[in-house]
Amino acid sequence: MSELSSQKIPVTVLTGYLGAGKTTLLNRILSENHGKKYAVIVNEFGEIGIDNDLIIGADEEVFEMNNGCICCTVRGDLVRIMDGLMKRKGKFDAIIVETTGLADPAPVAQTFFVDEDVQKNARLDAVVTVADARWLSDRLKDAPEAKNQIAFADVIVLNKTDLVSKPELAEVEARIRGINPYAKLHRAERCKVALSDVLERGAFDLDRILEIEPEFLDAGDDHHHHDHEHHHGHDHHNDHSHSHGGLKHYHDEDMQSLSLRSDKPLDPTKFMPWLQNLVATEGQKILRSKGVLSFTDDDDRYVFQGVHMMLEGDHQRQWKEGEPRESRVVFIGRELPEKTIREGFESCIAA
Repeated sequence: MSELSSQKIPVTVLTGYLGAGKTTLLNRILSENHGKKYAVIVNEFGEIGIDNDLIIGADEEVFEMNNGCICCTVRGDLVRIMDGLMKRKGKFDAIIVETTGLADPAPVAQTFFVDEDVQKNARLDAVVTVADARWLSDRLKDAPEAKNQIAFADVIVLNKTDLVSKPELAEVEARIRGINPYAKLHRAERCKVALSDVLERGAFDLDRILEIEPEFLDAGDDHHHHDHEHHHGHDHHNDHSHSHGGLKHYHDEDMQSLSLRSDKPLDPTKFMPWLQNLVATEGQKILRSKGVLSFTDDDDRYVFQGVHMMLEGDHQRQWKEGEPRESRVVFIGRELPEKTIREGFESCIAA
């Protein structure tokens, strides 16, 4: 990260449907001997919260937010709480914000783009979603929030894997990939994952994606002729699955992911206005956007991430010697105007 970004406090937004195991994960973070101090912002919403004995015994400061609708009250609360935390800067290493199980993570994530003071001091490190291996497939049918939480995630902890058979596990993972092919996925029982897998991930850096999806870069190649470009090159509707190579693939009719790449540099005077205009006009449909960019006459990689119409970006570091200087951009959303986005992106490639 650039000097500027590295001084900002990393913030992890922890989300997941009711009963998926968020609180278990949070209690682990608060009780494990990891030598770090986390400020935890908890949103109590009729859920059993953090173990009270733990709160007293932990060095961490736990803030409980007001009850109530996440869209109305939490954003105000969160800014106020973040302001309070910033006065204690130096007393903790990172911040974790737990959202309610019924919440769309967007308003919480957007806070880190909207409020100037918050943006100056903190950076959204990753959205971590805890999903229940046993019940997720049902929730994806009847709860739009569960689908949003998967689509938003940079990291997914697929919990309770011991309660399902191997075929059921493969099925639920295929459904997750149909919504979000780019998140890092960890299987877990009782939320036992290495904390380094969920905290301080720098997860909007697309290099992470290449660890799990080496063929991710091929998603934009010409040999995929279909309407909704996908990392596995198939277009499927909601309950239709397709098997090849022993793996099932779903395409979620409600969600799309779109990846773009160019090995020629982009013209920043064209790309930035195009991106800003795109999120201004189509932002409601775009849940997440992220990218690593190579600009003309610029020796530094530029990285950006977005939530709906909010964007943040920064020069990250110099391109390494021998590293391919290419731009990669990902959009995840609903009813994305794919043709318009592709043509717009191509018009930003420097002549």
